[in-house]
Parts: sequence; C-alpha cells; structure tokens
Amino acid sequence: MLRLENVSKIYKGGKKAVNSIDLNIEKGEFICFIGPSGCGKTTTMKMINRLIEPSSGKIFIDGENIMEQDPVELRRKIGYVIQQIGLFPHMTIQQNISLVPKLLKWPEQKRKERARELLKLVDMGPEYLDRYPHELSGGQQQRIGVLRALAAEPPLILMDEPFGALDPITRDSLQEEFKKLQRTLNKTIVFVTHDMDEAIKLADRIVILKAGEIVQAGTPDDILRNPANEFVEEFIGKERLLQSRPDIERVEQMMNKKPVTVTADKTLSQAIQVMREHRVDSLLVVDDLNVLQGYVDVEIIDQNRKKASLVGDVLRSDLYTVEQGTLLRDTVRKILKRGMKYVPVVDEQRHLVGIVTRASLVDIVYDSIWGEEDQLVTG
Repeated sequence: MLRLENVSKIYKGGKKAVNSIDLNIEKGEFICFIGPSGCGKTTTMKMINRLIEPSSGKIFIDGENIMEQDPVELRRKIGYVIQQIGLFPHMTIQQNISLVPKLLKWPEQKRKERARELLKLVDMGPEYLDRYPHELSGGQQQRIGVLRALAAEPPLILMDEPFGALDPITRDSLQEEFKKLQRTLNKTIVFVTHDMDEAIKLADRIVILKAGEIVQAGTPDDILRNPANEFVEEFIGKERLLQSRPDIERVEQMMNKKPVTVTADKTLSQAIQVMREHRVDSLLVVDDLNVLQGYVDVEIIDQNRKKASLVGDVLRSDLYTVEQGTLLRDTVRKILKRGMKYVPVVDEQRHLVGIVTRASLVDIVYDSIWGEEDQLVTG
C-alpha cells in the first residue's frame, strides 16, 4: 500500500531531519510513528502527502511514485487529520465534512448522504448536519475532523497527534471509537503521537524514531517484550515492559466469568440482599438478554432509597467497559490510572461476559511493575 525507500529530508545548513528511512506499510495497517521531539516523525508523515518535499528517496502509494503526481490531486486522495482540527467556523458540520467531496465535484445529494452516513458511525445523528463547529464540544469537533478525512473514501489517512489537545477521558473514548472505526473501514493509517500508551493501544505496528532514523519497528507486544536497545527501553518506560508474564495477554484469561448481577426491575431492597449474599458492594445491571445496562452500588442506593424503589430508577450507565479480546495491558493501565475497582468485559453486542477486578490483577501488576525489584532483592 505505502512504501518509503531510502527517504531523507535535509534542510539548509545540512541538518538532516530524516535520514534514509525504509518502510513498507500494508493495506489496512495502523502504523504509529513515535519518538522524542525533533526525531523526524511529523516530517516523515508530511512527506507522504508532500506537505514537505523529500530531499531524496522515493515514496510509493499503491505502486505509484508520489513525486510523479500533482501534489494537490495527491492530497485529495489522502485523508489528513491534525490536532488543531481546522474546522471552518462559518461552515456547517455537513459542509465541513463534505469539503473534499465538493472539491472532487460530487453531487450535492451524494455529499449530504455521505455526511449523514459518517455521522452515524460515531453515534451522532442527522441533527448535527446543520450545526456549526462552535455548537459542538471539543470531542465532537475532533470526531468531525476525523469524518472529514474519511469523507472522500481515501485508502490512506495521515493523522498528526489528533487527540493530543483533548482531556484524558474524551481522549480515551475517541481512541477506542477510532480503533473500531478503522477495523470496520479497513483504512491504512499513519498516526503520529508522542504518547506511548496511545501508540500501544492503537497500533498494529509501532515505528520508534530517534534523530531522523528508525530505531525499532514492530508490533506493540514485540517492542514491549524485546526492546532493541537501552534507548527504546527507556523511551517505553520500565513499567510497560511485559517480559515477566508473556503467557497472559487478553482480558478473558483473567476475568471472572460469573460477575454478580441484578436486573433493573428488582427493588433496591432485593439489590442489597444480593450484595449481602455475595459479599460485594456493587452490582452490574443487565437486562433479560444479559446486555449490560449499568451498575448500582451501596452508596447510590443509600442516597436514593427514600425517593426511589427500583434498581432501574437509580442505575448509573457511565461505566467503563472493555471488549473480549482486549489486551490485558490496556485494562491494567486503565484500572491503575483511573483507580477503578473493576472493569466489565462485554462482547460486540454489549452482552456481559465477565469482569476483571483490581484484586485479580494483583499478581500481574506485581510481576510487570515490581518483578525486577523482587529479583534484585532475592538475588
């Protein structure tokens, strides 16, 4: 899909921003460029759509040398998302999304249908079509920036720290949303980030750069288990290395398959009884088909017992979940970062299939974070 052959960028005075990069990217692959400031990651990405012209080397997209193409036409065939989003304030959301299709002379009706269809992908309804950017939250604006890059159905999308300016919770949810979107649409993504957690979470392959050169390229697990050198090890951070427990990878290997649940039609007294029987202070709320609805806990019931009688009246739906197949390292980090007691595990239709608790992760956390210290003590 995308091939860089011996690509370099040298600025006046002989400063090499990028030095002889060779890289093959497959169709549908999600690649993250990461490295310290000034390592050449953004320069490399911008050479792919010729916002920066390479000094030497060749770049091929679908076998065609980009230097033999008109740069404007080339950019219209490549999606591009930046941190600043760059929505036009005087244009409606539909007009912003449809910008490239309009330049490509798509009929108006087709543009409108495409915008509506894309909004649906990120759970935004047609009522947003005629709104303006200032009427949207930061997270919603960033979604529109991503949709605009997808609008003309480009096979390749370049993203330059697109979620960097968002608050951590919005950023988390957008990362997950975008990864699902990429799997569904099978787009090839080149994504620049300075955040190793983001790269680990999103990438099929991570490309680590230093001083304009590739130091290591591989899957997140390859890099976490086998860092190429001391620079990579320090850049990743010792707490992320998974060398001690290569046998456990996915949440289903650690989850409890029988979480304690209650249905929304039960009374608060019945919910308390279930908690007492199972010696827990929180219950997951499911419907008759075992689809996760939310949760209740002792505190919620205590605050509401005088004004409500049913679980459905007081349940909270703002519950962080992970899907089956999620890498355990992502879940461990979430539980530690957010101070959660547990994370429910669901399937694609949101059926509850298990729960990963903080307590069940104790061994993993000890092994991956303090294992090395223990070895030093016992050695």
